[in-house]
Amino acid sequence: MANSKYEYVKDFEVEDNLMPHTWIVIRIDGRGFTKFSQAHRFQKPNDMDALLLMNAAAVTVVEDMADVVFAYGVSDEYSFVLRKTSTLYQRRASKLISVVCSLFASSYVMNWSKFFPNTTLQCAPAFDGRAVCYPSESILRDYLSWRQVDCHINNQYNTCFWNLVGSGKSTAEAQNILKGTTADVKNNILFDTFNINYNDLPQIFRKGSSIYRKKVERVVKVEDVSGREIKRLKSCVVVEHEDIIRESFWTNNPHILGGK
Repeated sequence: MANSKYEYVKDFEVEDNLMPHTWIVIRIDGRGFTKFSQAHRFQKPNDMDALLLMNAAAVTVVEDMADVVFAYGVSDEYSFVLRKTSTLYQRRASKLISVVCSLFASSYVMNWSKFFPNTTLQCAPAFDGRAVCYPSESILRDYLSWRQVDCHINNQYNTCFWNLVGSGKSTAEAQNILKGTTADVKNNILFDTFNINYNDLPQIFRKGSSIYRKKVERVVKVEDVSGREIKRLKSCVVVEHEDIIRESFWTNNPHILGGK
């Protein structure tokens, strides 16, 4: 930028570099997604295509930003974890948030027709974001566990609620029936009233979606004469629906937070 008498205006810019040597989590949430889901007639309590579209947008972010080592999503929210040593954009919060939100939103629009081929996009999706630093791996994992617990609690409630509404109850009646109920009571309502075993619901509904890089066997060549497939392990971005609260997930995938 050329020097000029107007350059002093840069002095008003606020430094927003995030704390070094901490895990950065960029969490985005759909803005006005209640109206957005109504406008596009998303199924309640879960719309599989809408969730898969969210995952596709999140994969775009993970593939584009090498410093994002893990992402977790549920409903209209996604959390992106940047490695502890990341210096991407000098760790500027405003830059990281704006890039993640814009990448996610643009991918959401670009992929819309793949998941909703018969539904015209009525309005532009928007996402707000925030950046939080977590100083240790244990606290970071507690954050991710919190999001997955929230996924279960909200999904169990919403599954009960919308089945009650679908059976003829008003929204107020459904709320009163579920008010103060425990998880066991909700499970009993689902099973006894609607013959739904909560544990049989798709894991994407109950566990959310986890995105990370993993070495997967891929065919790299097919021999001309024999037709034998030559396979190699290649690093790929995968979408899984696993229990990330359990120690076993992290034990089986030490490279995610270990950086190896």
